[in-house]
Amino acid sequence: MHKTVKGWRIIGKKRYYFRSSWEMSFALFLQIKKQGGLIKDWEYEPQTFWFEKIRRGVRSYKPDFKLYHNDNSTSWVEVKGYMDAKSKTKLKRFKKYYPEEKIEVVSSDWFK
Repeated sequence: MHKTVKGWRIIGKKRYYFRSSWEMSFALFLQIKKQGGLIKDWEYEPQTFWFEKIRRGVRSYKPDFKLYHNDNSTSWVEVKGYMDAKSKTKLKRFKKYYPEEKIEVVSSDWFK
């Protein structure tokens, strides 16, 4: 089982509070991609998406990362060690309510 390490880290001269060491590692990876010119930029948890018609249960979702690509498009990345029922619901509703948004899930396999 992967140990979750929460805490503050400085990446690219900005200070972030990461909820896991996987999120921190992925942020370092994105910073390397940015410095190498492979992406324009990235942000950590910059936006919350609301599911307005939902009255009970999962009513919002905040993806882990927003990527700004060199072609001026954007996409989202969710870093997930395991997919519980609540996480599955968030992703399902995100895709339903925001079909124009692209999202990728980075699972534990990515870190192997």
